[in-house]
Amino acid sequence: MTPDAVAVAVMIILLFPMSYFTLASPAFLLVRLDIQPVAQLLRGMFNAHFLVMRVAGVIGTVALLLEGRLMAAMGVGLIAAMAIWGRSWFMRRMDDQLSARDAGDAEAPRRLRRLHWSGMLGNAVLLVVLVASIPYMAASA
Repeated sequence: MTPDAVAVAVMIILLFPMSYFTLASPAFLLVRLDIQPVAQLLRGMFNAHFLVMRVAGVIGTVALLLEGRLMAAMGVGLIAAMAIWGRSWFMRRMDDQLSARDAGDAEAPRRLRRLHWSGMLGNAVLLVVLVASIPYMAASA
């Protein structure tokens, strides 16, 4: 593959899980998060998203480094680092709210909903940045 093809392939590989999450996560806005199976499914979706982004980001970073594209590798590496760090931070807070909800805290579903919104917003921002960077990645070799 040429460096252009590698860069575009990395971007497409990152776009798939981000696009899926963008399309799947708003469905949880239509249901109440005080229902245990719904909240657990939301937790599972976030957990899987962070894991997939971590793997895709690390693989993409290595591929770009092997092609000698340092700036692109730094950008994708930043996405991978955010997925690695963000997963532990986000899942800890989600677990805290699920535990609080199970303990009878009436405000926990509202805080869980705010976490849901913040996760969707963070993904949307990264998705916009990634899509906006594709022309620069494909054009510069």
